[in-house]
Amino acid sequence: MRFDARAKDALRKIKITRNFTKYAEGSCLIELGNTKVICTASVEQGVPQFLKGTATGWVTSEYGMLPRSCKSRIQRDKNSGRTYEIQRLVGRCLRSIVDMACLGERTIWIDCDVIQADGGTRTASITGGFIALVDALNFLKKEKVFNKLPITSYIAAISVGIVDSKKILDLNYEEDSKAEVDMNVVMNDREEFIEVQGTSERRPFDKSSLDELLALAAKGIKELIQLQKESLQNIL
Repeated sequence: MRFDARAKDALRKIKITRNFTKYAEGSCLIELGNTKVICTASVEQGVPQFLKGTATGWVTSEYGMLPRSCKSRIQRDKNSGRTYEIQRLVGRCLRSIVDMACLGERTIWIDCDVIQADGGTRTASITGGFIALVDALNFLKKEKVFNKLPITSYIAAISVGIVDSKKILDLNYEEDSKAEVDMNVVMNDREEFIEVQGTSERRPFDKSSLDELLALAAKGIKELIQLQKESLQNIL
């Protein structure tokens, strides 16, 4: 058993609350154990300069942590390397499942704000960001921008790792901080990989371990996507 009494292949308790904020075209609060992230999707007219005149849309992301989302206060810093890396990850993953040509020259901003952090904030941002994105696209559908939601697949993300020589799913902060191997995996509902970020923190790992970790991640992502489907069953 682990620190929080979970089995090695068990996710933390998950709760998804759609339409969590009043003004955004799409929003949700995703809770993954003690990690809580507010994801909003905002529709804006216009696209980045490199897309102007192409009749193609864009999906991008910003990510941030509230000062007291952690045990001790952190500074607000949108320009840190970690922040920049995570928001690029969220943006490119969500772009991978949207038919941009259907958007016209519109941008959908996915803002992921961590209000409480206990590991897995980037994976929660992708999983929750998808929910907010679908609701924003449904808003555009109601505005008759398109007749069918331009979503090619579901998408979710989870962490896996090796801690005390054991392969485990969905690391909390305590587990992540002492992991020998730490990995974030993003997949769609066709069991295709969208992104894999794997790092040996303490010792190298072999292909057999990699295969086991990917299989463990696939199991967790399948469960997450099922929860997404239940949450979005009225529109997708």
